[in-house]
Amino acid sequence: VFPSLAQAQASVANEVYRELDQPSIFLFCPTEYCSSLCSPSPSQSCYLLTLGQELLPGISVIWTGPKVVSQELSATLLEEVEGVLQRRPIIWDNLYANDYDCRRVFLGPYTGRAPGLMPRLRGLLLNPNCELQANFIPIHTLGSWFRSELGSCAHPDNAGKETAAALGDSQGPQEGSYSPQEALELALHDWVAEINRQALEPGR
Repeated sequence: VFPSLAQAQASVANEVYRELDQPSIFLFCPTEYCSSLCSPSPSQSCYLLTLGQELLPGISVIWTGPKVVSQELSATLLEEVEGVLQRRPIIWDNLYANDYDCRRVFLGPYTGRAPGLMPRLRGLLLNPNCELQANFIPIHTLGSWFRSELGSCAHPDNAGKETAAALGDSQGPQEGSYSPQEALELALHDWVAEINRQALEPGR
């Protein structure tokens, strides 16, 4: 019998993690995965405090931001979450998610994320629209955001350096200068080119 839900979850997660020989990527989604689900707040949540203390350091914790679908992400909130979890979170970004209402499709640029967030993150996952073709702009502009964020990292790892080098000759926003409007215009230009290319393929 465990004294709390958090201790039970941490114990099971730790056991599975060890059984799998402590893989480099192991994701844990907590019951309180955004600020609106925390009582009374992330930094004062007994549940999150216990997870931060009990989960093994190699286990990454998923976080969606202030809400399940967060319009904005700030460095201040991520600092608070990092402090209570004793590790940088992996953002599960539901900005474009429409599985809760498939009558809506989100086609705007990746936006609402404060500059310089990458040093506060262990990673970022984008939950896209259910409709495959509707995700060209979201994914394209996310790529532009990522490229600009590389320049904001104080200590980029080797993977970040290799990515920066690979993207160095490509067109688009430069490192540290992300503009949602510019990213949208570039994405629209490339999307039209992709549509025209597909239209010329045999059998279409």
